[in-house]
Amino acid sequence: MTASLEAFISSQLDRLARLGCRYAFHYRSGDAVIDVGTAEEFPSASLIKVPILLAWLALERRGELDREELCDLDSGPQVQGAGFSWLLGARTLPYRDCLLLMIAVSDNACTNRVIERAGMERLNRVMAEELGLGGTRLRRMMMDFEARARGEENTITAADARRLYRLVADLPDPEREWVDALLAANQDDALLMRCHPRDSLAFHHKTGSLPGVLHDWGYTRGKEMFLLTREVRDKDQPAVFEVFGELGRLLAG
Repeated sequence: MTASLEAFISSQLDRLARLGCRYAFHYRSGDAVIDVGTAEEFPSASLIKVPILLAWLALERRGELDREELCDLDSGPQVQGAGFSWLLGARTLPYRDCLLLMIAVSDNACTNRVIERAGMERLNRVMAEELGLGGTRLRRMMMDFEARARGEENTITAADARRLYRLVADLPDPEREWVDALLAANQDDALLMRCHPRDSLAFHHKTGSLPGVLHDWGYTRGKEMFLLTREVRDKDQPAVFEVFGELGRLLAG
């Protein structure tokens, strides 16, 4: 890792610190690794959908779930927010497609159907005991504002965000190819990808946002990068978006 690269990363993260944001940053390129942060635990926002996907696959491997099983989109309360499954004319989809929509467009209704089918406590048990994600916890459904008001927030740690890379890398080849395809289909390029021309870089990633929270986690074929942030004030969002974009330039080359 060159001194100039370390200085560049430090200068960008200093901008977040001056804005009063808490953050965790990870970058790996070959044997060079940088991990820097001012916080360890974060509201996971939609980043929780990656551990949910990996837990589903672990359960599927044991024969407890099947992504080809049909899902009734109207089997539970309808929510909107991210995604568009609530607009679909077809109200029955295979869970394979629900998982795709959960990752590609962060569809909240599909995510809730996935959580209901797998079971929240079973997902939490698999994430903690089998995937080793001890700091990741699913406490509420997507768009459950009453639960959020009670302080029931989904969380992830920087350590678990780093562990996700190993979990994806260790998947059996067919599962790894499918997960790669889902993450590459993510439609949100507003954070780490904001400074890259469209279709110029294959970045397998998942973003997440809540009031005060912005995350982007992902990898290319040769690099890993995530930036998790919290305590982002509304008026500072444009400056924080700039930091994401500047750091995201490191994904090229």
